Amino acid sequence: MPHRRNFTATTTRGRTPSPRLLLLLLGPAVTLIALLFGGGLLLGLLQALGHVPSQSFELLTLKHFIAVLTDPDFCKSLLLTFYIAFTSTTIAAFFSLGLALLLHHYGAEDPLLHFFLQIPLTVPHLAVGISLLMLLAPAGLFSRLFIFLGIIESSSSFPLLVNDPFALTILLVYIWKEIPFITFMLITVLKNSGPELAEAGATLGADKWQRFKHITLPTLAPSLGGGCLVVFAFTFGAFEIPYLLGQTYPLTLPVWAYKNYSDIDLFARPEGIAIGLIIAGIVALSILCSQLLLAEGKKREAYR
Repeated sequence: MPHRRNFTATTTRGRTPSPRLLLLLLGPAVTLIALLFGGGLLLGLLQALGHVPSQSFELLTLKHFIAVLTDPDFCKSLLLTFYIAFTSTTIAAFFSLGLALLLHHYGAEDPLLHFFLQIPLTVPHLAVGISLLMLLAPAGLFSRLFIFLGIIESSSSFPLLVNDPFALTILLVYIWKEIPFITFMLITVLKNSGPELAEAGATLGADKWQRFKHITLPTLAPSLGGGCLVVFAFTFGAFEIPYLLGQTYPLTLPVWAYKNYSDIDLFARPEGIAIGLIIAGIVALSILCSQLLLAEGKKREAYR
C-alpha cells in the first residue's frame, strides 16, 4: 500500500500530503457530496426557473423569483426571519461571552459545570419546542396550574407566549440551545491564548476593563463572530421550531417555502423552491463569512 506509506511518512514529518494524494483520498467523498448536494441544488434551480422535463431549457424564466421578491409578504417574512435569527444570536453571544469568561477564570476544570453546559447540546430542537409548547401554551401545564391556584380564571387570561408576534418561545429555544455552542468555542480560544498577554497588560498598568477591552475581546472577536454567523445561518434556515411555535402570519421564510412546496397547487411549488434557494444563498454567505473570520483567528494565533 504505497499511498498509505507515503501519507504516513508525510504526516509524521509534519508536512502536508501532496495535492495528488489528497485528491486520491478525498476524491470519492467530494464527488459523492457534489453529486448529491450540487445535483439537488441544480435540479431545484431548474424547477424554480420553471423547467419541466418535457420542455426545452429555452423556456426558463425568472417569473417565480420575481413573484416571490415582489410579494408584499416577502418583506414581512424576511424581516421576521432576520429578527428571530439576529435577536437569538445576539442574546446567546452576550451570555456566552460572560459565561466563557467565568468558566475560564473560576471553573475551567469543573466537570460538573461542563456537564450541565453540555445538556442543551444533546437535546434536539424539536424536543425542546414540544416541551415548551406543553408548558407555555394557553391550555398548557402552567396555565392549568395557575387556574388551580386561583391566579387566573381561565386559560384565555394566560399570557400569549406561544404563536405570539414577538416569537418569544422561539427565541427562548434558540438561545438555550446555542449558548453552549458559542461558549465552548470561546473557552477553547481562551485556553489556547494563555495568560501571557493579560499578564503583560497588568504589568503595564492596565486594569481589568482595559485588559478585557484591548486584549481579551480582540482575541475572542474572530471566534465569537464566526460562531455567531454559524448560529445565525442555522436559525435563519431552521424550519421545525418556527413551524411549531410561530404565528400563522407572517410566516418565516423556511415555513413559507414549505407551505408553497407542499401546496396542492403544483404551480406554487416553483415559488417554494425559489424561496428555499434565497434562504440557501443567505445561509451560504453567512457560512462563508464565518469561515473567513475563523481563518483570521487562526492566523492571529499563529503569529503569537
